[in-house]
Amino acid sequence: MIQFTKHVLSNGLPLIVHEDPSTPLATVNLLYKVGARDEDPSRTGFAHLFEHLMFGGSVNIPEYDGPLQIAGGDNNAFTNNDITNYYCTLPANNLETAFWLESDRMLSLAFSEKSLEVQRQVVIEEFKQRYLNQPYGDVWLLLRPLAYKNHPYQWATIGKEVAHIEQATLEDVREFFYRYYAPDNAILVVAGGVKKDDVLPLAEKWFGSIKRSMGERHPYPSEPEQQEARELTVHRDIPFDSIYIAYHACARTDAEFYATDLMTDVLSRGKSSRLYNQLVKEKKLFSDISAYLTGDFDKGLVVVEGKLIKGIAMDEAENAIYQELQRIADELVSESELDRAKNKVESTIEFSETDLSGRALALAIADYMGDANLANTEMKLYAAVKREDILHAAKSVFRKENSSVLHYLSMN
Repeated sequence: MIQFTKHVLSNGLPLIVHEDPSTPLATVNLLYKVGARDEDPSRTGFAHLFEHLMFGGSVNIPEYDGPLQIAGGDNNAFTNNDITNYYCTLPANNLETAFWLESDRMLSLAFSEKSLEVQRQVVIEEFKQRYLNQPYGDVWLLLRPLAYKNHPYQWATIGKEVAHIEQATLEDVREFFYRYYAPDNAILVVAGGVKKDDVLPLAEKWFGSIKRSMGERHPYPSEPEQQEARELTVHRDIPFDSIYIAYHACARTDAEFYATDLMTDVLSRGKSSRLYNQLVKEKKLFSDISAYLTGDFDKGLVVVEGKLIKGIAMDEAENAIYQELQRIADELVSESELDRAKNKVESTIEFSETDLSGRALALAIADYMGDANLANTEMKLYAAVKREDILHAAKSVFRKENSSVLHYLSMN
């Protein structure tokens, strides 16, 4: 159980404090409710670009990392389609350093052509190295627009194309920042060897005077229900043929999320799972295969992906996948399979809570989903899933007309 208290500042910034007297450290986690889905379709990759720009100096502090290191801290950040998350861990008695740093870059970045150009080149290089010049690197650049035709999940966090980052102007960047990087569009979590009565005055001191600027959030374009199967075949310089099958599924906040997540675990989590047993171990069609739920805040995807053994025909491998998916949609999973999947989820949740930054992030995400206490109750929701719920989820998801298939073939 993660004990916490919550207070909302007058400017709309939620403050969640988790006291853990067993540690001398503190984690400050600042989640911004902005991700790739918030971008203009003609100017994508901005949320990820900001992940870099936020470390390039703020209005009063020319460098973020230096003061934090002097205070004995370290930091990191990540961006996905739904959120951008920044977090740092440092000795609890140096907590105010983190408040100083985070509040200043929420107030304003030190916008300059030089800073933009430096981070632009970093992102462009990352785009090329990780997505364009690496085997299997462009899979999501192909699969997302195949599966999504209307919703902004149709592009990856890195963006649609390099040109969008190359052409980003200082004015574009400034406009994006002042819309989304605001107290009323963020969640602040402080966890560790702290006292809530000490943290609240610090939050008021450093964040309280920053003005709201997010304004009204417009709904995202909805994705119409897919009516027919889609396919795309590409040839690349890769060692093994691969297949990626994406099915539209539930959102992270939907009631059926827990059954759908456990369904993918029954299919592919661990060497006792169905796909591994049947398609890797028994039939020797794949060297590796997995199924997972993306867990997006809007309607996401269940993805089945596998690398074929050399010499195996794509049709044979693909049909073998469909047989397993049909089986889980036709027959109840066994009690032992479901129990094993639940036990693995419970282990994962418990392990994540041993880490201070993991607890802070769990509270932030749960609060964004509507209730910070969800960080404590999610395991009960997984535990309540029945075999019939798995069957229902499989029938709903694994329909041919709901699929988008990427055949990713070797040129050799």
